[in-house]
Amino acid sequence: MGWTIMNIKNYVRFEFSSIAENVGLARSCVAAFASQLDCTLDEIEEIKLVVSEAVSNCIIHAYDNRANQKVEIMVSIQDDRTLDLIIKDYGKGIVDIEKALEPAYSTDGSRMGMGFTFMKSFMDEMEVISKPGEGTSVQMRRSFLVRDQEAYA
Repeated sequence: MGWTIMNIKNYVRFEFSSIAENVGLARSCVAAFASQLDCTLDEIEEIKLVVSEAVSNCIIHAYDNRANQKVEIMVSIQDDRTLDLIIKDYGKGIVDIEKALEPAYSTDGSRMGMGFTFMKSFMDEMEVISKPGEGTSVQMRRSFLVRDQEAYA
């Protein structure tokens, strides 16, 4: 995966502190940006869920709920109506990515461990890149169909 600069129609990049109050901010910002694709409300809700899961993973797992750590989001819209989303932290990283991607796996016994499963189910592509002690980047992509505008008139 990765960003293809030549095909980017629009993009935004922002960072924020690793506190729970910023999960909603991240959801809203990405949803507002994605709305340029004329998504359905269900599609916007799916994007918001994906962002919530990824940002919550940064806060809870990467930073062990420590505030004032950096979470970055980069989101772009490609010419072909594809949304690329990267959510990155600089936390402790994931030792075994394959294990972490298994449904119901969590390093925190009080959590369901379904975050990556939800992310995969609502996106067309997902890649997790992580190095212990350096952080994790979750890169996701979803294509949106061109809608027949007359059908909605």
